[in-house]
Amino acid sequence: MRFQGKTALISGAGRNIGKAMALAFAREGADVILVARTASDVEQVAGECEALGVRALPLAADVSQHEAVNRVVQQGLQHFGKVDVLISVVGLRPHRPFWDFSYDEWQQIFNVNVHSTFFLAKALAPGMIERKRGSIVALGGMSSLTAMRTGISAVAASKHGLYGLIKAMAVDLGPHRVRANLIAVGNIDTERRNPEWYLPGEEMRPEHQHLALRRNGIPDEVANAALFLASDEASYITGDRITCSGGRFPGM
Repeated sequence: MRFQGKTALISGAGRNIGKAMALAFAREGADVILVARTASDVEQVAGECEALGVRALPLAADVSQHEAVNRVVQQGLQHFGKVDVLISVVGLRPHRPFWDFSYDEWQQIFNVNVHSTFFLAKALAPGMIERKRGSIVALGGMSSLTAMRTGISAVAASKHGLYGLIKAMAVDLGPHRVRANLIAVGNIDTERRNPEWYLPGEEMRPEHQHLALRRNGIPDEVANAALFLASDEASYITGDRITCSGGRFPGM
């Protein structure tokens, strides 16, 4: 087990890719701190992780608020003593023209897509630096690489910012043997609770002709990429990204 004796904090762990991350790290032996907005969701995932033989701490919080982040990190550290891996999954993806966003909506997208990772990393970095060990993995998207679609101004701007943050954190943390990387995901089959965010017909193309593998991905495949990046197998990879898109390239 690659993460036996280690603790991973996973935000957005209540469903979809975040849930897959939680279960993947639990299968590899990690104790997990699971954070999501909905307590019932994250408590259910925690139970599934514990059934795999690890300890799990479910916490309900809005990680776009730094006070909430500091609270859950403190609870996690009190419970487990350390956090070795941060997996930052949360994200908002509303699709509509930039002029249709209110100022508050635009700010909230950045709070979730960029600031949450900063808040979590800021709270956890001192312990990682002290131990000279740690890994941070953030979930981006194809919009962190390109803006070649209509209606994604807020998503593209925030996810580009997230990738920039990851690269800058890698430079700051590198001398302390702490790494930071990003996963740029493509079309992944997930439950979408806000279908009104997506332009008609933009979610998936049934024929998948724009994908080299001719299919959508599943959350477990993204989780496998995170396991690699967070593990010692990726010990010389930092400030970088894995594109987990089934062969969908920027501009496609």
